[in-house]
Amino acid sequence: MIAKLKQFFANPQAHLSDEERAEHLKLAAASLLLEVVMADETMSEQEAKLLPSLLTTTLNLASDDVHGLVHDAKQSQQSSTSLYEFTEAINDNFDIHQKQQLILAMWRLAYADGHLCQYEDQIIRRTAELLYLRHSELIQMRNIAMEQQGKPS
Repeated sequence: MIAKLKQFFANPQAHLSDEERAEHLKLAAASLLLEVVMADETMSEQEAKLLPSLLTTTLNLASDDVHGLVHDAKQSQQSSTSLYEFTEAINDNFDIHQKQQLILAMWRLAYADGHLCQYEDQIIRRTAELLYLRHSELIQMRNIAMEQQGKPS
């Protein structure tokens, strides 16, 4: 799966089936979510509980697909050299609403343990910049996540 993802990023214009493209995009988005989770080098219990829920709602996944995607995303995230590897594909295929929902999910993960680490904040801000979101959109998504903190997901 990692080799396919690298091939996809190396040649995004390659002829992929719609199913393959969708899988690559899910992996890229999940990898970005894991970037936030692992920014402080640990996955808290709250983050571990919230991640599968966010993957099912943000990426419209079946709950059965989440475990495999998280495993693949961990490998992808660990072998990545930059956020650009993931955001390039998302920019080419996600609309503005999908990008905002991804950033919202990232903020929700960052606040899941009740503490926003500076590295989580930096990753989310950099991702939003690479996704060409306005600063006001970034702040709006952060505020929504802060309001949702403490509420069931």
